[in-house]
Amino acid sequence: MTPLDILSSAGTGLGAGLALIIAIGAQNAFVLRQGLRGEHVGLVVLVCMLSDAVLIAAGIFGIGEVLRAVPAVVVVIRLAGAAFLLAYGVLAAKRALRPGTLTAGAEQGALGRKAVLATALTLTWLNPHVYLDTVLLLGTLANQHGGLRWWFGAGAVLGSVLWFSALGFGARLLRQIFARPGAWRVLDGVIAVVMVLLAVRMAFAF
Repeated sequence: MTPLDILSSAGTGLGAGLALIIAIGAQNAFVLRQGLRGEHVGLVVLVCMLSDAVLIAAGIFGIGEVLRAVPAVVVVIRLAGAAFLLAYGVLAAKRALRPGTLTAGAEQGALGRKAVLATALTLTWLNPHVYLDTVLLLGTLANQHGGLRWWFGAGAVLGSVLWFSALGFGARLLRQIFARPGAWRVLDGVIAVVMVLLAVRMAFAF
């Protein structure tokens, strides 16, 4: 095991992690929304990063292989994930179709710390999609690196740290744009379309 081998595995993990995390999802949408509103951003980012680290570690420990060995479980997770994404897409569509349901203004009311924490945990741990991507897929890719699998995992965790930090704390750069209710409606419209497409893809193909 040479430093170059370690760097290569970590770099591959970083790329794989970012490729899976960056795709628009319910968790990312929530992080972005909290970043734009400036509400408990650090808490949300921390929850997402730590959760990803635990899930990636679980995949490397072999839980992903256990899931793959029981096809029926994977099917159930896949269908549950499709339902989860579809439901989130419907909620986003309702917000997009109702002017004023979400803006960056204070009139919408700030979510309390407990509510934000509960939502972040729910969108992470009760989202079946995360078990397919983070545990099963990343875990499988990591274990293909043999003795370097934990360096691959470290790279994937770094990708999570970089992405959620950029998404949550960088969102403030867009606050001026999202001061207009119309911008929120466009964002939620895009999220709704993407969620529905992902739900369909997950339901009929894996």
